[in-house]
Amino acid sequence: MSRRLLLLRHGQTEFNATRRMQGHLDTELSDVGVAQAQRAAENMAELHVGKIISSDLKRAHDTALVAAEKFGLPVTTDPRLRETDLGDWQGKTHTEVDEDFPGARARWRFDAHWAPPNAETRQQVALRAREVVDELLAEHQAWEDHAVLIVAHGGTISALSASLLGLAESKHPIFSNLGNTRWAQLVGRPVVEEVRQHTDTHMQWYLEGWNLSSSLS
Repeated sequence: MSRRLLLLRHGQTEFNATRRMQGHLDTELSDVGVAQAQRAAENMAELHVGKIISSDLKRAHDTALVAAEKFGLPVTTDPRLRETDLGDWQGKTHTEVDEDFPGARARWRFDAHWAPPNAETRQQVALRAREVVDELLAEHQAWEDHAVLIVAHGGTISALSASLLGLAESKHPIFSNLGNTRWAQLVGRPVVEEVRQHTDTHMQWYLEGWNLSSSLS
């Protein structure tokens, strides 16, 4: 009855290489990013992926298409898996943000309810991405036999992982930055009836790995 969930970050973009903040900007993979996607698909070949869902932003979708070709699967896109909307920070380098908003990037990383100007909070990202997983639990009957691969973005994957694991909001910053085409691996197991009476969840999630770059046996 276990459900294995793989959360893969997209390959490198020129924005990543130049430390420029992307958010909802629809950037493309660099040549390095395409090669990273190909290696990631090879590394994940033993994980028995049976379904692929991707953010609709091109950098994630193109990464997912590389995996889809390797696994012989279609890709479904969902805008709820987009990266955090970074509002006025989008397109700026880290240095430019720090000059214009001193100390704000640190606050943003440590406070799940704080957002940059005209942006969304990490908690809002977690809520929208969590909907995708909850719907899969209700509708995707084949999940017990094959892993689900979600291809998304570093901020989205961190927020979603924290939500699934039931971490207090003050603990969300414990995850290190997820590298390009690195992934998080979680497994969900149904909560037994005796425990379900004292909780509002039917599925307990466990973290099997973070920043992974090769398959696990």
